[in-house]
Amino acid sequence: MHAMPEDLTQPDCRDLNNHGLNPTGAVYWNLSPARLYEESFACGDGRLAHMGAIATVTAPHTGRSPNDRFIVRDELTEEPVEWGAVNMPVSPEHFAALRQEVITYLNDRDLFVHDARAGADEKHGVGVRVISESPWHALFAYNMFLRLRSDQLVGFRPDFTVLHAPHLKADPDRHGTQSDTAIMVNFSAREVLVTGSRYAGEIKKSIFSVLNHLLPESKVLPMHCSANVGPAGDVVLFFGLSGTGKTTLSADATRGLIGDDEHGWSAEGVFNFEGGCYAKTIRLSPEGEPEIFQATQMFGTILENVVLDDTTLEIDFDDGSITENTRASYPIHYIPNAVISGRAGHPSNVVFLTADAFGVLPPISRLTPEQAMYHFLSGYTAKVAGTERGVTEPRATFSACFGAPFLPRRPGVYAEMLGARLKEHGATVWLVNTGWSGGGYGVGSRMKLSYTRAMVNAALSSELDHGDFVADPVFGLAVPMAISGVPSEVLSPRKTWADSDEYDTAAAELAGMFRQNFEQFSDQVSDEVKAAGPH
Repeated sequence: MHAMPEDLTQPDCRDLNNHGLNPTGAVYWNLSPARLYEESFACGDGRLAHMGAIATVTAPHTGRSPNDRFIVRDELTEEPVEWGAVNMPVSPEHFAALRQEVITYLNDRDLFVHDARAGADEKHGVGVRVISESPWHALFAYNMFLRLRSDQLVGFRPDFTVLHAPHLKADPDRHGTQSDTAIMVNFSAREVLVTGSRYAGEIKKSIFSVLNHLLPESKVLPMHCSANVGPAGDVVLFFGLSGTGKTTLSADATRGLIGDDEHGWSAEGVFNFEGGCYAKTIRLSPEGEPEIFQATQMFGTILENVVLDDTTLEIDFDDGSITENTRASYPIHYIPNAVISGRAGHPSNVVFLTADAFGVLPPISRLTPEQAMYHFLSGYTAKVAGTERGVTEPRATFSACFGAPFLPRRPGVYAEMLGARLKEHGATVWLVNTGWSGGGYGVGSRMKLSYTRAMVNAALSSELDHGDFVADPVFGLAVPMAISGVPSEVLSPRKTWADSDEYDTAAAELAGMFRQNFEQFSDQVSDEVKAAGPH
């Protein structure tokens, strides 16, 4: 390791003793990306890709570990947190036991500290300090959080601290965990512990879960969504689970990208939580997503679990041998049309994205305020699941508020806030199905991206303001009868099926799934919202 430059050492304001640390190794504060590259290679961790990105491998953890995520249950969190399979409790004693082992472990290692901020609105965000044994994870924090100026680093005091020890294993007996991996959030201590996983996404998602818990207390709605803004200042939010097209549709060269994952909606408007993007890259191409592809070729980008050619070190985005969840982490300003301030006004349109593998939802529909709350709470998409015999069939997935794994409070809290915002600012809500048409998975075909883009463009323009709509007989949604560039039969899913009786059966089945899933929210919403679901 290289010596710490004198000009970056300010013990008076950067004393790790405040965190209970007394490290015996070197401590590196807020190193530049180039220095973090240097230290990563010195550790033998990471490879230089042919165009300048750094490639890392996190196996065996190549994605989030939802079964290893815990919140400390104490007087502060007992009442507001919705405890269960998503927000699993851990005792203060178990947290303290793991924390002590983390401290002991980190004290014996060189440490990399990165100070940053989460939340582009200065009134609504948190100062974040990440303390890690890994230099490339410090680079991840540099990419993903909002970067501070040198004057903002002087005297910096974090609101939340992430103690990151990816190679330390937790012990279920001593620490109350379910495996040797643990992501623990302690709101009273304002700390996060990450152990047993090198997957970098745990760092950012833990802090965003913190904001998702804290912001409603300030009357700010936290949202798992992307956002962009048009030349006229019109803001659009895109909610959607993985594989629905959230990143693809929000990346529009004619509009400014506010952010692609997490945002807040305050009294002043929308603001990004992040300073970067964490894009999926499997089968990424310069033709399909040119802006994202270009970002992956730039110095400072982290390629996570992306395969390189051993001879040329060129990137093979089609190789999913490590994982299908390959990722690229890069600062948001690597995207040419990024809104650097991370802020914009109130949304005029909100788009809920779903990939319906049953092939029965309309490709686009306009929602009433009550339907908007219903579908927000449902957070529906469908994934294709394979059986051992190779037979594939759709599997419904419901994730409340399109982001249940990251929401500590009851979903009704977020839905009520969304409903109030929509009413106050008059935003129009659309449900867009990017899934199957003409039949379910294996029979029909995926909706053409060109059609989806035409439908979204029509929704965001004035084209549908005075158009005719018809009510879907099963789901009660208002479906436009005509959109430029889209065949009229595509807009009515029943007409695209060869056998209308089979459509009716599939639609009734999905409607039943919606009703069954929504029973859990019956005590959190009004009768009007409950009645806004499928008939």
